[in-house]
Amino acid sequence: MNASKSIRIAVLPGDGTGPEVTAEAIKVLKAVAARDGFECSLTDFDFGGERYLKTGETLPDGAVEQLRTFDAILLGAVGHPDVPPGVLEKGLLLELRFQLDQYINLRPVKLFPGVETPLAGKGPKDIDFVVVRENTEDLYCGVDGFLKKGTADEVAMQSAVYTRKGCERCIRWAFQYTQRRNNPKGKRLTLVAKTNVLTFGHDLWFRTFQDVAKEFPDVEPDYNHVDACCMWMVKNPEYYDVIVTTNMFGDIITDLGGIIQGGMGVAAGGNINPDPGGCSMYEPMGGSAPKYTGQNVINPIAAISAMAMLLEHSGYEQSGRRVLRAIQQVTGTKMKSQSAGKMGYGTDEVGDLVVQALYNV
Repeated sequence: MNASKSIRIAVLPGDGTGPEVTAEAIKVLKAVAARDGFECSLTDFDFGGERYLKTGETLPDGAVEQLRTFDAILLGAVGHPDVPPGVLEKGLLLELRFQLDQYINLRPVKLFPGVETPLAGKGPKDIDFVVVRENTEDLYCGVDGFLKKGTADEVAMQSAVYTRKGCERCIRWAFQYTQRRNNPKGKRLTLVAKTNVLTFGHDLWFRTFQDVAKEFPDVEPDYNHVDACCMWMVKNPEYYDVIVTTNMFGDIITDLGGIIQGGMGVAAGGNINPDPGGCSMYEPMGGSAPKYTGQNVINPIAAISAMAMLLEHSGYEQSGRRVLRAIQQVTGTKMKSQSAGKMGYGTDEVGDLVVQALYNV
């Protein structure tokens, strides 16, 4: 338990169904705080599509510095049908990741009891691994541009950027996380890259991985090409313990991970700055799902799971794990499906069920 017994959280409910699922995550947060004896202070921010349409701003002046003062950020969802693609993603999500130096993207891929997976014959014991994605480099750095745009001679360039510092700090954190996870089947960290084609940037990743591995003799270092990883995640997901990978490849394989764990309605992730005083941001992976807005049918499990991650990585490990156990009890014994409108309960009722389960786990 965090010695301060008090946590300050910035809440960005966002767009579409984001406010609905965020409300359920906060409901569970308040309940587990009362259950476990700590205080939580919540401050809402209206950053998202509606604000952008009114003001033309994604993040107003001073917003990042203000957010930096919080212990953590809970993000509901970003995405508005009237805002052009890329505006919110680059101007809000990527901007926060870069400016707050959230260089770890952490994505648990865990199949909960009672949740269906498209992988025949696989169950919760088989699908339980974690992807550590580097979160501030690669093709997302904005080293790009056009020449002669709109003509027959148009040239588009988009360059991937990798630094030794960026690779090393992500890889070292992944080794440390693999140690802490302490998988009873054996501690294994798999680097996923494409060293046979991307022979500069991914060579840097591979050499750095080999160097850092020497510091962790209790962890088995492993390597997959990204295309092979996609096959093995489907055929033998039980093989994996922890995966560490680049920003772009991590973006892709974590969506595959989301599907095999039952869909994006249950998938949660963290954008983490693990350095002392760093501010991290946690979110459900399902997006804003605007067609379900206001209908009380969207699945809040991913948002509640994101809150569990927030607690676990903010010094409230026991409370975070308690929330996770409560979620598993609800998916395993109550919910008919994880699909919107098919859960057997409304969005708010699922939140109520998780609250009730907190006292049984």
